[in-house]
Amino acid sequence: QVQLVESGGGSVQAGGSLRLSCAASGRTSGRYCMGWFRQAPGKEREFVAAINWSGSSTSYAGPVKGRSTISRDKGKNTVYLQMNNLKPDDTAVYYCGVQSGTYASTRENDYNAWGQGTQVTISS
Repeated sequence: QVQLVESGGGSVQAGGSLRLSCAASGRTSGRYCMGWFRQAPGKEREFVAAINWSGSSTSYAGPVKGRSTISRDKGKNTVYLQMNNLKPDDTAVYYCGVQSGTYASTRENDYNAWGQGTQVTISS
């Protein structure tokens, strides 16, 4: 079982930046991909970004593409999401997920474990 803990959320004004972190612990041996999803009030959880095991392949949802960068430090079992030029529509709880295998999926159901989430609030 893998445990995930997100951090780095907060409240910032539009145009600002945040860097989210997700640390994995427990059974972290083997290859796995990691991804970020978010859920805004009254909406379903949606894909934000994902990265494969080696870090050589990343994918982003349209609304964040060009403003966000996902990266990982395998030595620290940690994945990061750098978000710039934040907008009020980015307000949501951001969740980190882990997925077995080498191909990073954009589908929520492909992820095996989730963190508790970190709140991001962007004011205009």
